[in-house]
Amino acid sequence: MSESEITLDAGHAAVLEPSPYAVQSKKLTMWLFIISDAVTFGAILFGYAYLRIGTPNWSTPFHFSPNIVNGLIMTFVLLSSSLTMLAADAAAKQGRKSSCLQWLGATVVLGIVFATLHLREWFHMFDEGWSLSKNPLGGSVQFGATFFSITGLHLMHVISGIIALIVIAIGYNTEWLDAGHVETTGLYWHFVDLVWMFVFPLLYLMNVAR
Repeated sequence: MSESEITLDAGHAAVLEPSPYAVQSKKLTMWLFIISDAVTFGAILFGYAYLRIGTPNWSTPFHFSPNIVNGLIMTFVLLSSSLTMLAADAAAKQGRKSSCLQWLGATVVLGIVFATLHLREWFHMFDEGWSLSKNPLGGSVQFGATFFSITGLHLMHVISGIIALIVIAIGYNTEWLDAGHVETTGLYWHFVDLVWMFVFPLLYLMNVAR
């Protein structure tokens, strides 16, 4: 008897349609996490925008080159990693383990490239005198405080995703984990990419020097 059948008295069975709300527990857990994390990022970015508009001496230190160019490269890398993650998920669902592992590896590499570019930008800004409480341009110190806090939170999510992808790849290769775990981790990775689509214009493009 299938899972959609319920045994009745006299040995008869009634066929019931599967619940339209059925979802794997790990996927449901990930969606709940993403929703809560989206609320967190939404509140932080809204607060940043309010602070940005309401501060008259807000600094706009970025220039098209190298700051915006570097940001565009980072955006391209992160969007590319979403494509490789989609390919890994598709390969896992089709049972092509070798291909899935290759695409997961490519996603990890792109994530590392993004994190490296981000950290390099941070250290360059540190050398210029920027910090959470310092503004070398003499304007509001809130620029450095918000920029490093928000991008740092996003970077932490990227690094966490890289670690998770490595663990998933090892588990999937040893058959300890299945294609569902690859898909669930992909949801997290796509969410991190989506958040960057809000972080980049708000923290970079809105702070280009006039």
